[in-house]
Amino acid sequence: MTVVDTSPRAWIAEQLDELHVHGEVALEGADPEGVHQLRVAVRRIRAVLKASRFDDGGGLLTELRWFFGELGPLRDLDVLLMRFHGDTDGFSPEEMVAFERLLKGLRAERGVARRKATRALRGERYQRLLETLAVTDVSPRAEAGNGLLAEIVKPFRKLRKAVDESGPDPADEVLHALRIRGKKLRYAAELAAPSGGKPVKQLVKATKRLQDVLGEHQDACIAEQRVRALVAEDAAEAFIAGRLVERERARQAASRGEWYGAYQEVERCAAELLG
Repeated sequence: MTVVDTSPRAWIAEQLDELHVHGEVALEGADPEGVHQLRVAVRRIRAVLKASRFDDGGGLLTELRWFFGELGPLRDLDVLLMRFHGDTDGFSPEEMVAFERLLKGLRAERGVARRKATRALRGERYQRLLETLAVTDVSPRAEAGNGLLAEIVKPFRKLRKAVDESGPDPADEVLHALRIRGKKLRYAAELAAPSGGKPVKQLVKATKRLQDVLGEHQDACIAEQRVRALVAEDAAEAFIAGRLVERERARQAASRGEWYGAYQEVERCAAELLG
């Protein structure tokens, strides 16, 4: 029988491997998933550290937050450009020309963000961060099993309270805050999943669904804002911008229709797990 090491040290070692692998992908620059997975690994490491005991005298959490932020602009622009390029169904050749002109500024902005992320990945500060992660002495704050399940209670209660206070028609920024709450619950559940069995895995699945729905809403809001901020130099570009805004509005409406049902599934799974 294979024994799975679920210790904080093992979790960090696994995510450190992810940083090395996806760092190479990000430096190559052909696949935007490299930057995305780097940020996922950082989130997971932060979740592990916050659920563990370790000496943060060297500011490890601060350094993780710095690196996460250095990658943020590039990831955001990758998401935007992929969304917009996926929204060109039905565009005529002439409209595609206007579409490409409209996005010229975003592509230039992405170039700046890419250079910033590359400097971070190749810099000494990031190398020191990797070295620190490799030797950080981290121990469980809670034992496996019921101890780790207890780590789920706090983020779930905060999410539930925020949902209760959100009202029947939450503002966009409220839905974004709920997404962040859901994400914290998901990572706490992931820590408990190896020893928590099927109920925890169901909670992970439900929180991921909630995160996806609210994430789509947030991405659509940001996309609309960015399109509106683009300078349309002629009527053709303005027409394309209007079509893109219309599609992002439709996505926002669809997400608003789905998020509460997704949350109810999270609540059901959490109630089954936590009692």
